[in-house]
Amino acid sequence: MLTSYDAGRMPAIHITDLESAINFWRSRSPSSASMALAPEAAALAEVYALVVFRRQEEIDVEAMPVAAREAWLVWYAATADTPCIAICSTSQGDPICKGCGRTEQEVQEWLGFSPYEKRVVWRRITKAGTALRFNRYAERVRTTSDV
Repeated sequence: MLTSYDAGRMPAIHITDLESAINFWRSRSPSSASMALAPEAAALAEVYALVVFRRQEEIDVEAMPVAAREAWLVWYAATADTPCIAICSTSQGDPICKGCGRTEQEVQEWLGFSPYEKRVVWRRITKAGTALRFNRYAERVRTTSDV
């Protein structure tokens, strides 16, 4: 069963977001001739190593050093803000939007969510992969190959 974001939960960053943010910084600021990482990538890599060492999937935002949190927020700002594809079935009474996979409550409260809260929702809907946002292209491929 899909559940909406738990607003009472401490905001956390998932390891996959840490990986994406590190790769963002590595492509934006490649290693120098001395093979040193850019400061932003290094700050995120320290957090990533800690998460891996502790065998966790995520880290509480408050437990992250400021430099890592700021580097993550720059990466976040470069990502799509909303999963909406302008096919909102919650306006038709569906509890889960067929277009983006968010709950009605998440759609209504999206603008008030923090970046961390939004990424929790993004992770859930991406993992589920059931919304049109994720399978529209696959359906087109099946349709055109059947012709």
